[in-house]
Amino acid sequence: MRLLFMPFAIVGRIISARIGRSVFNSIWTRFDDGPLPNPTSGQASVAKVVAAHALQAGVMAGAAAAVDRYNARVFHYLIGVWPGKPAKVEVEDE
Repeated sequence: MRLLFMPFAIVGRIISARIGRSVFNSIWTRFDDGPLPNPTSGQASVAKVVAAHALQAGVMAGAAAAVDRYNARVFHYLIGVWPGKPAKVEVEDE
């Protein structure tokens, strides 16, 4: 089933990158009018560069997780099988 899910995953990654970039740009414009500071340019402070890239990473990861989850739910609805591996359940001996 994982092979059948691959087209969903590829399209989802493209969509999540666009959504993440758009959301990050809209958030970043509220903090600063300029573009994202380059870490090697030396024009912005260390705190600004680190905060900007941490925010970007968080937004991109959140967008990717949301789109991946939505794709898995759609795949499950259409095919009837969850695309991921089931979680391992550890059994403790009593």
